[in-house]
Amino acid sequence: MRIIVDAFGGDNAPLEVLRGCAMAVKEYGVDIIACGSEKTIREVCQKNRIPLDRISITDVEKVIPVEVDPTEVVKSYDDCTMAVGMKMLASGEGDAFVSAGSTGAIVVGASLFVKRIKGIKRAALATVIPSQDGCYMLLDMGANAECRPEMLVQFGIMGSAYMEHVLGIERPRVGIINIGTEENKGLELQIDAYRMMQHAPVNFVGNVEPRDLPFTKCDVAVADGFVGNVVLKLTEGLGSWFSKELKGILFQNAASKIGAVFLSKGVLSFKKKMDYTEYGGAPLMGISKPVIKAHGSSNAKAFKNAIRQAKEYTERGVIGEISDALAQLRANAADNRTEG
Repeated sequence: MRIIVDAFGGDNAPLEVLRGCAMAVKEYGVDIIACGSEKTIREVCQKNRIPLDRISITDVEKVIPVEVDPTEVVKSYDDCTMAVGMKMLASGEGDAFVSAGSTGAIVVGASLFVKRIKGIKRAALATVIPSQDGCYMLLDMGANAECRPEMLVQFGIMGSAYMEHVLGIERPRVGIINIGTEENKGLELQIDAYRMMQHAPVNFVGNVEPRDLPFTKCDVAVADGFVGNVVLKLTEGLGSWFSKELKGILFQNAASKIGAVFLSKGVLSFKKKMDYTEYGGAPLMGISKPVIKAHGSSNAKAFKNAIRQAKEYTERGVIGEISDALAQLRANAADNRTEG
């Protein structure tokens, strides 16, 4: 399998990206196509003893800055590392694309260079968040601040396909994030999406309040990008706060430090569960080929896991499953019109 990588996307590029690529080659047996300055890549690898086995280089000098308007990726930056990598994916030169660069540019570039799955209104950024009984997928987490009801339904279909075929959850429960569980709660968006989701080919469990998300009340939590991003950032903030508070409690005096020794195994297990580097990146759902957005501050471990995620996303046919579910949704809609 060939994974195309934006070697200069992210805060720690290219060093941590290249280290992650080398780790992925060794652990997952993939081939990497690194897009970026060949001179710089070779210098960094030589200086840091990073092997280039099974890593080929596509020489690209230009890099799109994160502060640039995302639409520039298809205009004045259409020859940058990100754009070149996506064009290669679209032309079949690789099986998946991974970048830690600008989120907005990735969404725009993937939608226009690689194209959306037929029938998908908007691509959605998704992320897997740890919870009491495992994890849940949150989407959209920021690609679409404003959504229509049918878009939320498509998000539910895409998230369900991912959780079933990548994480192995049978009949994933899909819920709409809302201020209450009643059918008539929320704004017009949530009310209409609830009605439409009842006819979608997913295991719909209704509305889910944000306070219930950590307790795995659903496997796929659907929201517009504004709400999803708020949920994501609040979750990240609470996780960081809890970690600091726990550390302060365990190391406040000699007695607590002794107790910490006995609790260390459980604390380390919890820390690993909350570590974003274990999960890799965020799949851009709805694109016709696998595109993974790695965290902007990814280290080598996080980038390695983003490549693993790209590999699994490709191998397990999630995109085909989404296409099939969309076809079923259209058939259900046609049947409903006939009956009406």
